[in-house]
Amino acid sequence: MRTVMGTFMLLFAFSLLAGNAQAELYRSVDSQGKVHYGDRPKPGSDDVEKLKLGVTPTPDDSLSYETQRAQKLYPVTLYVATDCGAPCSEAQAFLHKRGIPYSEHNLDSAEKIEAYRKANGGLEIPAITIGKTRLKGFLASAWNKELDFAGYPKSGPYRPRTMQPAQ
Repeated sequence: MRTVMGTFMLLFAFSLLAGNAQAELYRSVDSQGKVHYGDRPKPGSDDVEKLKLGVTPTPDDSLSYETQRAQKLYPVTLYVATDCGAPCSEAQAFLHKRGIPYSEHNLDSAEKIEAYRKANGGLEIPAITIGKTRLKGFLASAWNKELDFAGYPKSGPYRPRTMQPAQ
């Protein structure tokens, strides 16, 4: 009886420890450029990033390697509004023509508009984020420069693979 109870307690302790394995992990860079990892951000750090563990992105085989890499390091988000008109359409066409995979946020409610205004200090749209870089208004030369810097291909538009019928 004692052995069974001891084994049960041991298994219970391990299950508690396993539950804590999902704890948060932070990467902090101090003022001297030294990188620290821990369960809390290092006080006084200039750059802190919460790491996402256990989440494996699924690669899109239809994208080139360099596009997949750029997308992972510098994800692109386009901000548009329902009544934006030609500037937003031009921005979307630009990204499609260049073959840039992106997510789109439509500011179609008062809550979304207010949140965007607070985060960006204004309402100039279309706007784009490329990694942590934010550009307001559509200017192809500025967008090209940032996309080039992020490592996105200059040409070779993204074309999804067409499924071949099974034979």
